[in-house]
Amino acid sequence: MAYAWAQAYEPKSPLMKWVDQRLPLPRLVYGTVGGGYPVPRNLSHMYNWGALSGFALIVQIITGIVLAFHYVPSSEGAFDSVERIMRDVNQGWLLRYLHMNGASFFFMVVYLHTFRGLYYGSYKAPREIVWMLGLVILLLMMATGFMGYVLPWGQMSFWGAKVITGLFSAIPLIGPTLQEWLLGGFAPDQAALNRFFGLHYLLPFIIFGVLILHVWALHIPGSSNPTGVEVKGPEDTLPFHPYYTAKDGFALGVFLLVFFAVVSFLPNYFGHVDNYIPANPLSTPSHIVPEWYFWPFYAILRAFTVDFILPAKLWGVLGMFAAIILLFFLPWLDSSPVRSGAYRPLFKMFFWILIADIALLGFVGGLPAEEPYVMLSQLATAYYFAHFLIILPLIPKFEKPLPLPSSISEAVLKGTTSKAAPAGIAAPGTPGVVHA
Repeated sequence: MAYAWAQAYEPKSPLMKWVDQRLPLPRLVYGTVGGGYPVPRNLSHMYNWGALSGFALIVQIITGIVLAFHYVPSSEGAFDSVERIMRDVNQGWLLRYLHMNGASFFFMVVYLHTFRGLYYGSYKAPREIVWMLGLVILLLMMATGFMGYVLPWGQMSFWGAKVITGLFSAIPLIGPTLQEWLLGGFAPDQAALNRFFGLHYLLPFIIFGVLILHVWALHIPGSSNPTGVEVKGPEDTLPFHPYYTAKDGFALGVFLLVFFAVVSFLPNYFGHVDNYIPANPLSTPSHIVPEWYFWPFYAILRAFTVDFILPAKLWGVLGMFAAIILLFFLPWLDSSPVRSGAYRPLFKMFFWILIADIALLGFVGGLPAEEPYVMLSQLATAYYFAHFLIILPLIPKFEKPLPLPSSISEAVLKGTTSKAAPAGIAAPGTPGVVHA
């Protein structure tokens, strides 16, 4: 967002002036992440997740490119090539563990980034496109993560591919044909591995492109903030550099400490022991389970056990995809004029219930499909959809928001005062209130 008080880029040296006149890349960087981009002065460390997500993506791309030099995408050689990377390639074990655990940390920070957006109402106008592009990134990540899970061609890789692609067979009329097209045959084999390897290599670059659009869309309305109050003047902002580059740098340091601690001491903590067994189509694992970051959606998939009009398997597929697609409609499902959950007591209570519900889905999603876990997944799935389709639209009708500060600077320097008007009766144009 080009605020009138934003500092313009002025190249100092003759060389930079020459470059800026012909290729204004330094100007673009300065206006995107430099001193030319003012941001709200009250951003907390909860706003570090976006920068950490970008860093995690870069780690995945770099390590993935190097690993691709040594990987053999064939049903006969895939498993052995992964073992050769671990044992014979110089620092191959480190590259593989960085890439393998980097996927888990990438999903961690993206999920935290998404939950922060849910709490602070980052999906509300005028940032709907920013929110939707973020969800597109999440969907692309899930596709990339699934295909990457198949590449080691261990037992869990093979049977995970068979189970997940088998879901498409539940689609009426075109299901079996679609599944055969995805696999390049009737079961996961050489053709499927070639397809998944190619897409797994390509999709991170597409994610990076959507990330650029995500950041670009963010710069149009500017960053949101914990109060939900819009920027009114230069006193409400700080230059992104050096203030928030330093803040993001500190968060990155903590992230790297935890990341390398896991890579060094618990490199297989997020993996599955069966994936160190070569794929065997004749031996089914006792418990087929995807990576942990898919567990909530896997629990929703398994929650549908009764054929009602449509087969239960198809209901499960529809429910799994609907759990994410539903989030695209949040700007219209939540009609409250107040953005931030910090000023919405009723919303805040149900938000934490939702977090507990998603945690329960994740817990039962990693357990066998037996009682009482199936019943728990059904209850948690029912609440998940009820939260967004029933509870969230009804909250504004019963909620009395807390008073909003009149400006960001007031919230930072003085705190919320009694002079602030109640959020529910704020006049049009009041910062922090979304008007139709």
